[in-house]
Amino acid sequence: MRRFILFFLVIIGSQLKAQPSIKGGLASFVQNNKVYPRYSLANCIQGVVNVAFKLDRKGVVYYSEVRKGIGTDLDDEALRLIRMSSGRWIVPGDHDTALAIIVPINFSLSDCSGRSSQELKAAIDAYKSTTDLTNTVLNYYRILEQGGVPGITEAKALELKSTLGIDDVDLQRRFDDGKKKLKQKDNQGACEDFKFVKNMGSKLADEMLEKYCK
Repeated sequence: MRRFILFFLVIIGSQLKAQPSIKGGLASFVQNNKVYPRYSLANCIQGVVNVAFKLDRKGVVYYSEVRKGIGTDLDDEALRLIRMSSGRWIVPGDHDTALAIIVPINFSLSDCSGRSSQELKAAIDAYKSTTDLTNTVLNYYRILEQGGVPGITEAKALELKSTLGIDDVDLQRRFDDGKKKLKQKDNQGACEDFKFVKNMGSKLADEMLEKYCK
């Protein structure tokens, strides 16, 4: 069974044992480093993203995932912030490194009162639709790599890539993002970028995958 603890930005009750912490507090760290994602900002999408992560004894984030998200680029930004915190955590000696800590990352905007709930839902659904198309292409190349029978034709996959605006320039940018994440010690995020490049039919990241993502 997956184990977790719920970690609030304000610890309630002095009887609780010491929890992992960041100098200055996680709320301050998030506030100082948060970049409101472009799509959600343009569409007035806000809310809370719950991110689960695990820390080793040195305070390094060695695993992280969105446990409950909004369904837009807010999820990616929340995950980026937690991974960016890697190495900054002070971990008590009795902390169980197998436990997943769950933190809520709040995104709010002050000038979006004019958007209706229907408009917000439509914007979130549109983002998810684009994500679904991207996953269709990724699945095509994954299956092709494994020698299976793809669910769509190569022509269709190329058409979808064109619709999504994914070309060699975009894949190079994603590859470069992965290299930057390696320098930030976010190996998990880097490998996700490298796998994305590979599963879009490119061999650009093969060497990095072999070296860092086994």
